[in-house]
Amino acid sequence: MRAGAAGALALLVAAAGCSLTSESADEGRDGTGTAIRISPADGASDLPTGLPITVSAAQGTLKSVTVTAGGRPVSGVFSADRTQWRSDRALIPGATYQVHAVASGPNGATVERTSRFTTEKAVKTFGIDTLIPNKDHGSTLGVGMPIIITFDQPISDRVSVERNLIVEASRPVEGAWHWLNEKKVVWRPKEYWPAHTKVRVVARLANVRGGAGLYGKQDYVREFQIGREQISVADTKTHHMTVKRDGKVIKVIPISAGSGDVFRHYTTSGIHVAMSREPVTVMVSPDAAPGQPGYYRTTTYHNVRISDTGEYVHGAPWSVGSQGRANVSHGCVNASPANAKWFMENTLIGDPIIVTGSPRKLEPTNGWSYFQASWEDWLKQSRLRADFAAPLASV
Repeated sequence: MRAGAAGALALLVAAAGCSLTSESADEGRDGTGTAIRISPADGASDLPTGLPITVSAAQGTLKSVTVTAGGRPVSGVFSADRTQWRSDRALIPGATYQVHAVASGPNGATVERTSRFTTEKAVKTFGIDTLIPNKDHGSTLGVGMPIIITFDQPISDRVSVERNLIVEASRPVEGAWHWLNEKKVVWRPKEYWPAHTKVRVVARLANVRGGAGLYGKQDYVREFQIGREQISVADTKTHHMTVKRDGKVIKVIPISAGSGDVFRHYTTSGIHVAMSREPVTVMVSPDAAPGQPGYYRTTTYHNVRISDTGEYVHGAPWSVGSQGRANVSHGCVNASPANAKWFMENTLIGDPIIVTGSPRKLEPTNGWSYFQASWEDWLKQSRLRADFAAPLASV
């Protein structure tokens, strides 16, 4: 808040009888005076847009509050007892605001007050480059689905932006935002989403300050639904993957995981999340060129991606003899063609796929594996405290 925005504000104080006189807030008033306070103060300039407009009546009630910016009305809400009014959106950058308020006192007299101030001009604007989940992920998602926002400009005023990123849910769920870097912020529940939860993400970014002279261009809304709870556990020691739906085992699949002949060929242990379903994928060795030892280029079918580093659950007819008995892959979870097809068709984007038994640990930022971070560590990169998602009346 800039100097002057919360300083002493002028008052209109009721004198004896029905006559009203004007005094400053610092000069006080008598016990029956009615006064109006307006913030920001009259004449303030270059104010940040996150500063709310507030109007309050002392020893009286507000009859009306009219606020305009460039001749257009500005919305706000009254308190139940009509002693306070507050704007409900970020202010417009580079705008001149005019406030006119009328209050009535206990003796029936009225008092009026006006304020005029300006906001800081925008040097440039920012928006959302990507918001995940998107339409390509489907409208129904798994219980491990994160909300990932990537901005098109670096954000330095993270408090202002995070305050205007709202998650609404039809069921109680505690969660928090976490800044991965200056452009990317992620929301995840403390635990998994409750099954069959309806979710709405509202990014109220129009005119929101993202940094010095940087302001949001527009609002964004994304809606999706969480489906049934399906959690799969791939045990690299028993060489089987158990798929549970709503707490009941629906399938046990023989698998072959990373061989570990070199450390990078271990499948990473941890809470993976299904990122994509790919009927056909061409896999190429990441660390060997054609003609070098370890090079491969293989077409695989019925793939579910589970990390950024190329780990999939996929069909592998060449390792069927080892599935259920030994780990022979370069790091993926191999299944028979029939089992891989079933798994891809029965997996939602956002389903947790947990790998156990490997000495190579999954990093929380590898893919969408954000549940790998402890809740305490997750909150360290949140600018606001954890909270329950706002109630969702309807979608």
